[in-house]
Amino acid sequence: MSYQALYRKYRPKDFSNVKGQEHIVTTLNNQIKGDRIGHAYLFCGTRGTGKTTVAKIFAKAVNCENPKENGPCGECAMCRAIEEQSSMNVVEIDAASNNRVDDIRQVIDEVQYSPAEGKFKVYIIDEVHMLSVSAFNALLKTLEEPPSYLIFILATTEAHKIPLTILSRCQRYDFKRISVDTIAERLKELLDREGIEAEERALTYIARQADGALRDGLSLLEQCISFYFGKKLTYENVLNVLGAVDQSVYHRLLQALAENRVNGVMDVVAGIVEQGKDLTQFVNEFVWYLRNILVVKTSEEPADLVDMSEESLQEMKTFAEQVELEMIFRYIRILSALAGDMKYSNNKRVMLEVAFIKLCRPQLEKDYDSLVNRLHNLEQMNEELQVALEEGTIAVSASGGETGAKEALAPKKEIRPEAVPEDVKSVVANWKQVLARMSPVSRTMLDEVRLSVSDSGMLILAFSQSTTAEYFKKEERQQELIDVAGQLTGKEIQLDIRYVESKREMNTLPELRNIIKNVEIVLED
Repeated sequence: MSYQALYRKYRPKDFSNVKGQEHIVTTLNNQIKGDRIGHAYLFCGTRGTGKTTVAKIFAKAVNCENPKENGPCGECAMCRAIEEQSSMNVVEIDAASNNRVDDIRQVIDEVQYSPAEGKFKVYIIDEVHMLSVSAFNALLKTLEEPPSYLIFILATTEAHKIPLTILSRCQRYDFKRISVDTIAERLKELLDREGIEAEERALTYIARQADGALRDGLSLLEQCISFYFGKKLTYENVLNVLGAVDQSVYHRLLQALAENRVNGVMDVVAGIVEQGKDLTQFVNEFVWYLRNILVVKTSEEPADLVDMSEESLQEMKTFAEQVELEMIFRYIRILSALAGDMKYSNNKRVMLEVAFIKLCRPQLEKDYDSLVNRLHNLEQMNEELQVALEEGTIAVSASGGETGAKEALAPKKEIRPEAVPEDVKSVVANWKQVLARMSPVSRTMLDEVRLSVSDSGMLILAFSQSTTAEYFKKEERQQELIDVAGQLTGKEIQLDIRYVESKREMNTLPELRNIIKNVEIVLED
């Protein structure tokens, strides 16, 4: 006999070998045992989850002369005829190529005749959503009043395209995506039968790439063992064949992004290109890696949601601590959009490099996630500066010695009289001058602020984002604004930092800039 692909060679012969769809095979098996067989079934689900396989097993089981606990016996004349595709009782129709009304009318003409042998005529219509509207209408009457010996099994990957009149006359069964563990176990079982050695890590990776479709997993497995025929299938071999990237590369890439090292990011991209990896697949896998980082960072029991070894999980937890939650959201948002755009691009590498440079330069954007990214960068720079000062690697004063250094680090504070409400209004009237003297990050953080004044004469800074409010609640950042205002007014203003989540509450605060926009108060530098 000629060579058969693994997914055909090891196609389940009875319900016991169907993996990951126990809720469906149990129901169908009980219907056969209780003689409660329906006349129309709708099998829905993604590709490779077992819809056609279960349909064929069910067709054999209802016609089997000696049914067993797990469905058909596989030994009687009817089972053998159906298996060899020589029985007239089971007819498979591909609706993708037989979708005209004439094709369905031919089926309707055939079903008028009862089976010459066996109990039921079973019509399996694959990709039924491809039928034309007129073809569905022609099928409707037969579904509504079928002969007692007729069973229709409709299989589709897009159930939403099927008319409601058809859906309402069928028993619907939704085939779930098969779990990674179930696929990996099945692959291991089949390799044992074939006498082929494989690393557990390699099979788990193939199972993950199958994306819930056992048939896809078998196809990928066959591709790998064909390339390394006669050798043990290792994790590295699988990565080479499937054009995938080792997890450590994603660790290095995330670390370079978190540290804003453009050179480090470009080195990773260059290495991926030199190895001939598919860049779109690389982006999609990196997004999935970031998803795992997100799960590890937010879940109390990440082991249940992230499919990896305990060692890899601990390593990922270490990396998760280095990045803010909003930074991960930003990375996923930008890279997900990139993955969609790269499908239609002729220069994927340029698009990828531009996106990574954008990730390393959050100051190019003004959205919430980017502001958090910039805050993270500032805090990182501040930590490095503190370490450098403690180690004495920064020369604070050229000749002042220890005393000069202390004076440089802690200059004397100018004593100013306390500001009154009119002084606060003067600051607001010349807000552009205030912003011009602020640091770039503080200036950006003040873009969305509402300025108001309290009864006691305090300048109210009301923020609608908690991140910006937290930024200005730190004493050194408030002092920067107080000093700038003091330089303009000669007075010491007091600040009231508020986080106002409710729009209604925010609107109750008068915006001073609107009130005094027609008043021009000139202040001397």
